[in-house]
Amino acid sequence: MYFLDGYLARQIVKRTMKIIGHNINVMNNHGVILGSGEPHRIGAIHEGALLAISQKRTVEISTHSTGTLQGVKPGINLPLHYKGKIIGVIGITGEPEKLRSYGELLKMTAEIIVEQANTLEQAQWQYRQKEELIIELIKSKGPFTPHQRNWASQLEIDLNLPRVVAVIKVQASEEETAANSMLKQVMHLLETPSRGNLVAMSSMTELVILKPAFLDGKTWDPELESERIDQLLARLPKEFVSRLKISLGHFFPAPEDLNRSYQTALETLTIGQQMQPEQSKYLYEDFSLLVLLSALKDSWRGKELLCPYQALLSADKNGQLVKTLTAYLQHFGDLQQCANVLFIHRNTLRYRLDRIQQITGANLNQLDGLLQLYIGQVMLKQP
Repeated sequence: MYFLDGYLARQIVKRTMKIIGHNINVMNNHGVILGSGEPHRIGAIHEGALLAISQKRTVEISTHSTGTLQGVKPGINLPLHYKGKIIGVIGITGEPEKLRSYGELLKMTAEIIVEQANTLEQAQWQYRQKEELIIELIKSKGPFTPHQRNWASQLEIDLNLPRVVAVIKVQASEEETAANSMLKQVMHLLETPSRGNLVAMSSMTELVILKPAFLDGKTWDPELESERIDQLLARLPKEFVSRLKISLGHFFPAPEDLNRSYQTALETLTIGQQMQPEQSKYLYEDFSLLVLLSALKDSWRGKELLCPYQALLSADKNGQLVKTLTAYLQHFGDLQQCANVLFIHRNTLRYRLDRIQQITGANLNQLDGLLQLYIGQVMLKQP
């Protein structure tokens, strides 16, 4: 990157002029003055700097020699280096014999400022690139493209490492700026130490984590992942826990299925918040059937699956038949256990089951009929 722009040049001038009482000029590698204690000189060509760059050495200009160079005052011009390359020149105005003692010190100070700025810029660039790659990976479908693999290689990210996606979302009631600030603090915790996590802000209120899937180095263990989430929650400030929701998606063995893992994390979060709003953590394994069925709900197939159970809901004004069906399903069709739980006679139970069959058209003595009613109940999230 090796940059030296006007902003950085002005910072060098400002900081180095505090060290000595002489004017400082900072030129780029073309000899153009980018920063100066004499602002009117900015933008002009400094011939002393051009000489220092072309000869790759410190150039001293005395009062007697200024006449041979245009627009130059007495002083010392020292090439600035970054990673072995000349990126510019720092010039100190004054008689050279009075400046030699601290010319190298100012050069070193300027080079440190350049190095720090470049290091920070490089780190920020890598962070932005990493975040953009993560967003692309969770949104793209199919095998990784050559471009994605090359991109990941430049960022030293192993795309073949099995990963699972987690999502952290701030509740909708939070103001966006406050939510973003909160998520940045959470991001810092996830990256310190990182444990191989790839973290990105997918929106002002959502954080995405691509977590290494094999915490023990061998197999996928959702219970171990759940414990790790608990550890994260324990590290968060108490006021954060009640305002954040964390969901863990499904693990797919194929590394390129990150999009699917992300989608299951989002669905788990949505369903978990609906069913258990008081919780902070939601795992795909706890809501897997609901997540898998959620995509069907608005399709014609889903509507057909719902018809029998919806008919029961419409006809069952006091909820007695729904309660009976729930008990029947929970006890796998065991009439006696079901009757005991409902505190009714078996004949009463048989009557209710016959009514359920008449209303729904589903045969409770066959697996298909029971399964369709069960799926309907699950999709409508009825107790």
